[in-house]
Amino acid sequence: MDPDVSFTYTEGMDRETIERRLRETGTGVLSLADGDDAYGIPVAYHYEDGVVFLRLGETPASAKGDYLDATTTATLVVYETDPTDEPRELDSWSVLVRGTLREVPDDDPHYDAATINEQFAPIRVFGESLSELELVLYALEPESVTGRETPGSGET
Repeated sequence: MDPDVSFTYTEGMDRETIERRLRETGTGVLSLADGDDAYGIPVAYHYEDGVVFLRLGETPASAKGDYLDATTTATLVVYETDPTDEPRELDSWSVLVRGTLREVPDDDPHYDAATINEQFAPIRVFGESLSELELVLYALEPESVTGRETPGSGET
């Protein structure tokens, strides 16, 4: 290993810190896969009672739908970085939630439009026709949740 390479040590987060980060952050990157082909998308989420809820917009031509159908285990990455007094260093933390995605049925209490609008930022539309856009609520049911942080980054 090159002795001139800089490193920053991280440490594991306790469960309370992980839960707080998931409740307070609300955005991350959802990683999906179809065989050996990966697909990551920025998402807004709502964390409640150990479950991550994701509201996704899908269109008939969306690659996202194909990846959602093919993914066995999805991973949500939630993270933040903050500069320090040292220009090349960062305080940082990250949480990885791995698990199974399931579509939340329309009759589920979490599917109420008013509740969803309170819990999520407005859905971002990228040139799709609103008449073709279907909003779908998913639940990511964690099989594992891990968190890492640079020492001191958990202090807010």
